[in-house]
Amino acid sequence: MTYLLIIVLYSGAQIALGVWVARRVQGARDFFVAGRSLGPGLLFATLLAANIGGGSTIGAAGLGYHDGIAAWWWVGSTAIGSLVLAFWIGPRIRRIAAAGDFRTVGDFLEWRYDRRVRATIAILLWMATVAILAGQLLGIGKILNVVIGLPKVAGCIIGAGVVTAYFAAGGLKSAAAVNVVQLTVKILGFVIALPLALQAVGGLHGLRAAIPEPAMWNAWENGGSGWMYVAMLAPAFVVSPGLLQKVYGARDDRAVRIGVGLNAAALFAYALMPTLLGMVAHALHPGLSDRELSLPMLFMHDLPFWVGALGLAAVFSAEVSAADAILFMLATSLSQDLYKRFVNPAAADRQVLTVARAASVAGGLLGIVIALLSKTIVDALSIFYTLLGVSLFVPIVGGLFIRRVRAFDAMASIVGGVVTVVAAQLWNGGKPIGIFTPAMCGLGVAVMAFGAAALLTHRPSSPTPATAG
Repeated sequence: MTYLLIIVLYSGAQIALGVWVARRVQGARDFFVAGRSLGPGLLFATLLAANIGGGSTIGAAGLGYHDGIAAWWWVGSTAIGSLVLAFWIGPRIRRIAAAGDFRTVGDFLEWRYDRRVRATIAILLWMATVAILAGQLLGIGKILNVVIGLPKVAGCIIGAGVVTAYFAAGGLKSAAAVNVVQLTVKILGFVIALPLALQAVGGLHGLRAAIPEPAMWNAWENGGSGWMYVAMLAPAFVVSPGLLQKVYGARDDRAVRIGVGLNAAALFAYALMPTLLGMVAHALHPGLSDRELSLPMLFMHDLPFWVGALGLAAVFSAEVSAADAILFMLATSLSQDLYKRFVNPAAADRQVLTVARAASVAGGLLGIVIALLSKTIVDALSIFYTLLGVSLFVPIVGGLFIRRVRAFDAMASIVGGVVTVVAAQLWNGGKPIGIFTPAMCGLGVAVMAFGAAALLTHRPSSPTPATAG
């Protein structure tokens, strides 16, 4: 019950902080882009807090438990995508967003293409984003199940209630402030827990002796983990609307380069932590029926009480902070990209905020339903990351760096990528076709469809007639 008390008090503190910060939210601009005032430190904290979520803690540790050291690619791939965002995509799209007062990725897509592209992406994002929210709620449910034996449905409801309460109150302003606290708890929890966990198995040498299989120490690939995660995850972490909208909130390009760059460096440093913790759990608790219970089991049974409590709070923070980033995407997509653009273009700030908050609550409820239907966190997250990468990466990058692109090019890319991913999943049950994963196939077809459409629709300009001399 002590563990439960700690989590309850911590949850209450997060809600209280979010509601307190929400008093300074003056309108939709504050709610969606924090008044474009985020400096490097706050941008770093809110991005890293969002990026270290259920997949990067419980999910990554579960992969480490099952596949060994190759599981580091799960977080390592997000770091690769973050580097591209920091120095290539982020500063450029921030400048465009500031100049046009864009508040969502949909604003950019309509400006660069047309409203059809905006609507298509908004609908796709709603379907895909609920899946990743479900992954975070599933992680919270598993933590509470291990700690106090709470049924999964009750744990998911509690998690959804906490994150919806503080996010709906103040949007990005509240989330950014709460994320600083969450990130501090995460860093302390994992930095302290890892050396003590390794000590429990006799250090790295003892871990190698306890897990002698060579495949478990293959850093390139083993089981379902390895380099192939780059195609699934890196593009998604370049163009994720939740991350790009946080970049919109940066006060200048320097804040983007420093804040997002530090986030990438921290992800590289962190990538091995959950993997090694999962491998330690494999050594101490072989034969777990659910590999994603490995991290909570380790914190509960193999570390000193205060370290285990801090570790569980860190994992809980990870789930909640990632979930608020997802609610951010859901709320902005429905209120700005669909409601204000298509349903009620004359909507005042107050109406848009009401719809955004209602969308947060609706998203939380849908997330609970999907969480109860998903087997693992990684299953739920893989749906989101794959769809996000194949639908958004090419239209956004092409729109930023190619002068003559049309809505037809973007739609061809979106349809080609999504249809290919679905076909590849059905054809081989989600397994690679040769060396090509469904995400690789979808991304490749998206690029080719974009290029082919551009060539087919290109009309060379007529030569200027010579003037009479």
